[in-house]
Amino acid sequence: MAVLIGLDYGEKTVGVALSDIEEHYARPVETVRRETGNHLRKTCARIQEIIKENNVEKIVVGLPLNMDGSRGERAEAAASFADMIMRRTGLEVVLVDERLTSVEAQEYIKTNYSGKEAAERIKKDIDNVAAAIILQDYLNSR
Repeated sequence: MAVLIGLDYGEKTVGVALSDIEEHYARPVETVRRETGNHLRKTCARIQEIIKENNVEKIVVGLPLNMDGSRGERAEAAASFADMIMRRTGLEVVLVDERLTSVEAQEYIKTNYSGKEAAERIKKDIDNVAAAIILQDYLNSR
């Protein structure tokens, strides 16, 4: 058993989640933000820090497929990011279908918070909650 990291790659953010050592549960950790989409050096460095701090052994990256299952621009960007992370860390990377995880994350937050607090949590935490859903889906599928 090992700790796995789940990543929800987006245009300006990457949501980060970690599993427990027994690989049963995923939990949101943080959202790594960047000013522009193409500047990934600091983003990758932060993810590498999290990987090292938590002795991560496998990376799960969400693949935002179109509703018909095809790969669009966002999926290609996520796959390129996954390749970059694999080269930088040397760890195995698994791509997981993440269709509708942001919707599921938003519903989860709305269920647990209300009003203004829910709106603030959605803005702040939707990406790392989505990463936890992606990782949990992977853990459940095995």
